[in-house]
Amino acid sequence: MLQNRVLSYQDAHRYRLRVNYDQIPVNQAKHAPVHTYHRDGAMRVDGNSGGEVNYEPNSFGGPSEAPEYREPPLKIDGDADRYNSYPCDDADYYEQPGLLYRKALDDTGRQHLVENLVESLSDVSEDMQRRQLYHFHKADEDLGQRVADGLGLHVDDAIAPADVSATTDTASV
Repeated sequence: MLQNRVLSYQDAHRYRLRVNYDQIPVNQAKHAPVHTYHRDGAMRVDGNSGGEVNYEPNSFGGPSEAPEYREPPLKIDGDADRYNSYPCDDADYYEQPGLLYRKALDDTGRQHLVENLVESLSDVSEDMQRRQLYHFHKADEDLGQRVADGLGLHVDDAIAPADVSATTDTASV
């Protein structure tokens, strides 16, 4: 009976106070600060990490994977480990977005997409614009050209992912 209390209190906190229940001072451990990547939500009391990024890869010196803390492979009926994805998932990132642009969208839809992309990308650095331009051009040449024209760039200036480390404002990708 008493063992159930160990679980029920934490469960009740998560249900009533949601994901940030452990940040409320009365619920915090005395000498162990809470460090999570949870953003927003009810009962956020620590400033929500300001403008820090909480994703990887990023170009702003944010978090990055620490391989020394990976779990070792487990021996089951062969090796079991954490895998980022299935090999077939990495084969082609561009065919489906290209088909969406060419086949699913009509001329008006394509125009709206280009206008939205140009408007959204106009607020970021030229370096990031050129990186995104590479992906748009690879998905569909017309899409890449139209976005480049809207941003006042040349498609030839697009930066391939392997070249990103050579840019000036990139900490990690």
